[in-house]
Amino acid sequence: MSAPGIRILGIDPGLRITGFGVIESGPSGLIYVASGRVRSPDAGELPERLAVILQGVREVVAEHVPDRVAIEKVFVNSNAQSSLALGQARGTAICAVLLSRLPIAEYTASQIKKSVVGQGQAGKEQVQEMVRRLLGLPVAPGPDASDALACAICHAYAGQAAGALLGNNARARVAGTRAATPAVGFSMRRGRVTL
Repeated sequence: MSAPGIRILGIDPGLRITGFGVIESGPSGLIYVASGRVRSPDAGELPERLAVILQGVREVVAEHVPDRVAIEKVFVNSNAQSSLALGQARGTAICAVLLSRLPIAEYTASQIKKSVVGQGQAGKEQVQEMVRRLLGLPVAPGPDASDALACAICHAYAGQAAGALLGNNARARVAGTRAATPAVGFSMRRGRVTL
């Protein structure tokens, strides 16, 4: 019997559509669990739309019981109003997760793309195809779910790198030597693995 995997919920925040993806990362690799979207009404007052996101993410957490959560960081674009609305949606999703007392990690879009595709400037179609391949899915999920699954995959890979680094440090202490150099593409900053 293999050890149970770590269940990771990835979130791609958005005011209209917040994508989610749930995977398990364990000794046998990455396993797809679920994915989908929390859709807020196109019309309506902002507080009502944020309440839909809050409730939807809380329902996803309750249904899939993740161990960890990863969310995409917001980028600032030229439209301040859009950036503000996206930031509010993201903050609402984070609050929904924190109400369940779950650890949350944040990754930029380029970190996620680099982790999943191998380059930080990959297009949405490339991300969708790599998510499909990495999870062994017959068809690629929609763009919002793919982005959320990619975020979860990025977190799984970062966790594996951290485990490898911690393992190297432990082995080095036992052997009385310095730790091995971390894997290419990962580095430690303030005690955290970064891509």
